[in-house]
Amino acid sequence: MCGRFTLFLPPGLLAELFGVVEPGCVPDRYNIAPTQLVTVIRQVEPGVNRLDQLHWGLIPPWAKDPSIGSRMINARGETLEEKPAFRNAFRFRRCLIPASGFYEWNNQGGRKVSEFLRLKDQAPLVFAGLWESWTAPQGEVVESCAIVTTAANAYVARLHERMPVLLKPADGELWLDRTVTDPARLKPLLRPCGAEEMEGWTVSPLANSPRNDGVELVKQWTIDNGQLTMGNLFEV
Repeated sequence: MCGRFTLFLPPGLLAELFGVVEPGCVPDRYNIAPTQLVTVIRQVEPGVNRLDQLHWGLIPPWAKDPSIGSRMINARGETLEEKPAFRNAFRFRRCLIPASGFYEWNNQGGRKVSEFLRLKDQAPLVFAGLWESWTAPQGEVVESCAIVTTAANAYVARLHERMPVLLKPADGELWLDRTVTDPARLKPLLRPCGAEEMEGWTVSPLANSPRNDGVELVKQWTIDNGQLTMGNLFEV
């Protein structure tokens, strides 16, 4: 699964990689949590993409209450065609969700320990995403999204059985292409990246709470005799 992630990228990188028009300023965020606004990339026209801010937690158009979105932050790639909440979005409303890394947790000696995961080459992570538009009875329109997940690779599996689908730039172009509506063309993308491509380290307990946000959350910590000790800040 993916329940918390980060986004801190050099200005202009999204425009360079994904043809984003007028990307504007994307503030650094170190603890993005469900129900918050997240930055997504959507296709405007072939070859032209736009950054938008959507609520994290997909609200299906038929939902009676938007609170259902808090339970739909992730969408299992294996069942997108079957689930009513995701079926139409899979065919017609796909997006990319850029990230710098994501958090997972494990239990060490009864302690909940956070780990920050990223790509070894420090390239941006690009999650496969779905989005939907929901209209409240009063007329308010809420656009929301979910991260597509797949079985974890060997590196992530020691922490959790699921992980986000990470798309390469060329695959991201296919995922965004609104003219592609055949699930058979998209399903091969829904696989884990190679375990050898990833790295990670233990981070501060501050990452456990979505109320905390700052670069100190991704500093490397060490565990010595069951005690967490702050290490050095990694190099971006």
